[in-house]
Amino acid sequence: MSGTRATPLLLTQSQNPCFQSSQSVSSTNGSINCISGRDHESCHVPNPIIDYSMLNSNDCLKRSQAINDLNQACLNYGFFAVTNHGIPDSLIGSVMNWLSKFFNQSDEEKRRYDTNDPTDRIRFRWGGRTQRELLHMRAHPTFHCPTKPADSMVLTEYCERMREMGMQLLRGISKSLGLEECYIENKMKLESGYNVFGPNYYPALSQSSDDKNQIGQFPHRDPGLLVLLAQNVGGGLQIEHQKKWLNADFPPSSIFVIVADHIEILTNGKYKSLLHRVALNSEVERMSLPFFFGPSLDVTVKPEPEFVDDHNPPSYRQMTYKAYLESNDHHVIEARANLNQIRL
Repeated sequence: MSGTRATPLLLTQSQNPCFQSSQSVSSTNGSINCISGRDHESCHVPNPIIDYSMLNSNDCLKRSQAINDLNQACLNYGFFAVTNHGIPDSLIGSVMNWLSKFFNQSDEEKRRYDTNDPTDRIRFRWGGRTQRELLHMRAHPTFHCPTKPADSMVLTEYCERMREMGMQLLRGISKSLGLEECYIENKMKLESGYNVFGPNYYPALSQSSDDKNQIGQFPHRDPGLLVLLAQNVGGGLQIEHQKKWLNADFPPSSIFVIVADHIEILTNGKYKSLLHRVALNSEVERMSLPFFFGPSLDVTVKPEPEFVDDHNPPSYRQMTYKAYLESNDHHVIEARANLNQIRL
């Protein structure tokens, strides 16, 4: 790569279906559509929806329904979309604008963070014929981000909102498992949890490209507990469901949530980590904002006693979260972590 790329196209809130007002979100589910092709059947799969306002409601019936919805989503899908979460569209738009400025800087400026040290708190990566660019920022216990561009407070606010949402969702997931609300929070020491904000930039495919529908990020599962994702355009994310690759279509203004490896380990496989990938099938550039919500580095994650019995022996060996990341060269967001390394 060399020089400065043309200024990325940013969609305004009125142009971008992902930035519609939260008030317009209906209670009906969206859909997940099968990818066309000879190896895939035509199908329509409900998109599991979690109404965040119901999960935090003082109405016991509404909260109970949201917890039941969480159970069904984690048990049967490994993903769900969160609506009515209260995160302003303006905040997401400001984060997108900041990232657009960062990714459009000169290569020299970005290379300041191009490091081979996996423990660095800020890392910039690019590579492959897809020209994907990746910015890795340690978000918690302390927040770190590049010094340029200015006005990075929007990133801090966004990460704080994502962290709060992750905490509330994990409390709901604890209840969905029939456990105390703070079960996962306490077991995983989430007060000092290791969180990473890892935005991706995928350039648009040119009209003359011979690589339509190429894969921008290969099939993988993520370490940690949950991945909370916003993106600037619809499409791109694909998930595996019942051995079919499906396009994930977010409801307007929603946050897409992926169940990650350490929920699967903790529950001894009751809730499965989601296999997913990114397809570059658009002539519009794409930015995604994954927030990786993990345990504390010193926590030993293992199948907990509540999920182990004579008929369900432990399926994974225990390992600290730090050791799990180190065995993967700390590639929290580069799709290299693999549950197979600790399966029994």
